[in-house]
Amino acid sequence: MESPTITSPTITATEIPTITPTATALPTATLEPTPTQTQIPVTRIAFTGVIVPARCVQAAIDEKGDANYVYDEVRDILRGADLTVGVFNATMSDRVSHTGCKHTWDLVGSPENADALEAAGFDVMSVATNHIQDCGFFSCGDNAFFDTLENLNRVGIQYVGAGANLEEALQPVVVNVNGIRFGFVSLGEINERVFADGATAGIAVMTNDNLEMAIIAAKKISDVVIVLPHSGPEDYPEVMPQQKYWARYSVEYGADLVVMTHAHILQGYQILEDVPVFYSLGNFVFDQIWARDHQQAAILVVTFEGEEIVDFEFIPTVVDQDGTVHLADGEEKDEILTRIEDLHLELIEGN
Repeated sequence: MESPTITSPTITATEIPTITPTATALPTATLEPTPTQTQIPVTRIAFTGVIVPARCVQAAIDEKGDANYVYDEVRDILRGADLTVGVFNATMSDRVSHTGCKHTWDLVGSPENADALEAAGFDVMSVATNHIQDCGFFSCGDNAFFDTLENLNRVGIQYVGAGANLEEALQPVVVNVNGIRFGFVSLGEINERVFADGATAGIAVMTNDNLEMAIIAAKKISDVVIVLPHSGPEDYPEVMPQQKYWARYSVEYGADLVVMTHAHILQGYQILEDVPVFYSLGNFVFDQIWARDHQQAAILVVTFEGEEIVDFEFIPTVVDQDGTVHLADGEEKDEILTRIEDLHLELIEGN
């Protein structure tokens, strides 16, 4: 996979200047050159569902002494894409005690998860999520939150959707792949406790004004704008009204692609004004084995020719309680793909 060039612009960034190359005259003895056809670059971007290396997953990592096993079966797919994007919904910090394999909403993990994510091939991580400030039972202030962001930075994964204040959290991330600038923005509406404001660290808060501002900022410095909202209730395969609301306004404000998260279960997709919207890809890494549909997920691979989306596909996965991600096969693969298409048809009929 060609290493992408990654930049993190600011909201006030101005247009990137156009550089006009100086032509060099051909030698007089040379025949007239034959025009060459410009080849449109093809870029494949992989998206995963929610990543939560905590509780039973972190307990297994502690026992094995290595977090890389989680991605062994899907590493070639993730690294084979030109760009790989995930959604992280836990903390990575040495300040936080691990909970062990038990039911708790304290979703805390170790910094080595960042190294495993980098080795798996992730380039961009959405962090506008409801557990990104999780410090466990005893509060550690913003320390674990900043440790999480720093650990992503440490391994070269760009995070989007959180920061030291709201202005920073709204900043887009732009990745240049094959000469195309892909801009990412991420905002969340879950858990007011983690919302950033002018003086408070946290995630970019999902409001109409913030969403429009973030997309406009990304469009100024990007060729393609991808919006990653964290929205809607958990556990429902049906797409809820607020998810449709944010999808619609993401498209209205200028998104070229919308990939939503938070449901922890597969949901459908639809095309809004020629813009693909994917509502949930399920749990990529999590220990929610109490229902099979919470173990099943999909890697979404979107193919671009230049700046245009020309194709997309789903690669079904299943996750174990210890976090190991497997490629679904046989009847289970067919079951997952059929469910996605059925949910897609329900969305079309519902509109």
